[in-house]
Amino acid sequence: MNTSGYKFLGAAFMAAAVIVFAGPAAAQSKPWRHAIIAAKSDAGLFFMPVKGGFAQKLGLNVELMQIKTDSVGLKALIAGELESFEGGAQGAMAAAARGADVKVLGCHWVVVPHGVFVRANINSLKDLKGKTVAVSTPGSFPEIVAKAAFEKAGVSYDDVKFAAMGGDGDRYKALAAGVVDGAVVSDEYVPIMQKDGIKQLVPGREAVPNFVRVCIYSTSKVLSERGADAVKFLTAEMQGLKYALANRDATIKLTFEMTGAKPDDPRPAFVFDEAVRTKSIAPDLPIPLDKLNAMQQVMVKSGSISAPADLSKFADGSIRAKALAAAGM
Repeated sequence: MNTSGYKFLGAAFMAAAVIVFAGPAAAQSKPWRHAIIAAKSDAGLFFMPVKGGFAQKLGLNVELMQIKTDSVGLKALIAGELESFEGGAQGAMAAAARGADVKVLGCHWVVVPHGVFVRANINSLKDLKGKTVAVSTPGSFPEIVAKAAFEKAGVSYDDVKFAAMGGDGDRYKALAAGVVDGAVVSDEYVPIMQKDGIKQLVPGREAVPNFVRVCIYSTSKVLSERGADAVKFLTAEMQGLKYALANRDATIKLTFEMTGAKPDDPRPAFVFDEAVRTKSIAPDLPIPLDKLNAMQQVMVKSGSISAPADLSKFADGSIRAKALAAAGM
């Protein structure tokens, strides 16, 4: 495959990323470069495997690079500038369908935390006909969530105007300012939406119950060259997530540290409690091929890809199996 379409400028990537070093305990090992969505109200869960010291204990020096969107991580991975990244499955599956070297190693956020949020005068998805809904880039997770929600409600997404507006924060601000009539954003905004004249019309877990939100990806090249480190990384993810779920206060504290949120911000606690209540986090990092296939079918219907990828080739369960044993899970 010609991957020139995925080439990514390393300098631009590094300039846009915030690097968090694993720490001195693993300073002598070759870095494992991992991209993660920029810290927000779920940061405690995402960052615990590294910031909690689990990777270091295994002798792995992880460099965390915070990125704004999933597509940035995917491009950097394919360009060889990362060993792994975590984000939505839609872009990775689309790349795999086109022949790119992308492998899913496991998924940890298995219930969609996003939803369709609207201005107070909107009472149904049908009310959004002819109006503008903020999503992310074409083919992104927010876009396919929106399209699946409209399809389920019997509304043609051709009747809706989709506007690409960056990350959750950008989309929420556009909605609060009245620039758009609806937006697909994370449920972290539920605790503050009322004061902004916003409501959640459809929770993602109801609109797309067969979708997953976050998976971890690498490439066959990385796995062949650094298989042992890949096992360590996935082991640390499992142990860190298990610890995070069992230690509410420590996880919420880490979220505040990573985001710099004000002490009275209700979102870190809300996101943690909601994730636990809905059983959104799977520390054993399953590879739910049925859910991934459901996402693919929406992508085909919406024209994001012309044909689905062979998921048996997209998934690599060998690293997960070794990590489960190493993690005692």
